Amino acid sequence: MTLRPTVDLHLHTTASDGRSTPRELVAHAVAGGVSVMAATDHDTIAASAEVQAVAREHGIEAIAGIEITAVESGRDVHILGYFVDTADAALAAFLGAQREGRVARVEAIGIRLAELGVPVDIEPILAKARREPNRSVGRPQVARAMVEAGHVIDTRAAFDRWLAEGHPAFIPRMGATPETVIEIIHLAGGMASIAHPGKTRIDARLASLRDAGLDALEAFHSDHDPATVARYTRLADDLGLLVTGGSDFHGDPGHGLMPGSVTLPAPHWERLLDRRHGHGPG
Repeated sequence: MTLRPTVDLHLHTTASDGRSTPRELVAHAVAGGVSVMAATDHDTIAASAEVQAVAREHGIEAIAGIEITAVESGRDVHILGYFVDTADAALAAFLGAQREGRVARVEAIGIRLAELGVPVDIEPILAKARREPNRSVGRPQVARAMVEAGHVIDTRAAFDRWLAEGHPAFIPRMGATPETVIEIIHLAGGMASIAHPGKTRIDARLASLRDAGLDALEAFHSDHDPATVARYTRLADDLGLLVTGGSDFHGDPGHGLMPGSVTLPAPHWERLLDRRHGHGPG
C-alpha cells in the first residue's frame, strides 16, 4: 500500500521574512511529518538550493517555489510560483528590482511610523538588506521591530493596528501587475497560484487572470476557515484552475503554526504534478 504524501507548499525562511534558516525549516518539516515541501520566500529564491539539499538528506521532496508580490489598484497580490527554474536570468533580474522596491517601502514605513509617534529602529533591517541583496525585507521585519520597541504585543497586533492596508502606517507598493508576474513565472518554467485568495479579495479578477495564464488558487491556507476552503476549491473547479495549499509558516511565536499544520490533499498535489509536465523544468 503506497502512502500518500503530506504536502506543505507555503513556507518561509530567513531569506525573506521567516524566522527559520533553511536547515531549521526542514527540521520543522520533518517534525511535522511533511514529505513534500516548498520554500516560498517573498521575491527571492536565495534559500531554494539549500532547502532542497537539506530536504534530500531527510527523504523529503522539496520543489522550487517563490511568493512574488504583484500590485492591483495599489494593493498587494501575492502570487506563488512552483517548479520555477532558479537559474532563469529574467526571473533573477525581475526579483532584484522587486527587492529594491521592498527596501524603499520599508524606509517609507519607518518614516511614517516616526511621524505617527511610533518610532522604530529600522536601520538593522536596511543594513542587512544592503549586506545580503539576494534576501528580501518587508513589513513583517518592521512588525518585529515594533514588538521589540514595545509598541505592540506581537506582530499580528502590529499589522492589525498599524501596518495593514487601511491602517495609519500602510504604504502602498509600486510594482508589476498580476498578469506580468504570471508571465514571469511561466517564462521561468513555473506554475502560478494566487496566494490566500480569502485575504487577497480579488475574486472578480480571477476569470481574467485565468485567461492570462493563472494555473491555480491556494484554497488550503492557515487563514482560511472550512467555508473559505470549500469556496475556493469550488471556484477553482468552476474556473478550470488547480488547487494549492500550505501553512504559510513564518515561525512567529504565538501563531501556533508549524510546517504541516495546513496541507494540500494528495489528489490536488497529483493534479498539480500532472499539469506541471506542460510547463517545463522545475
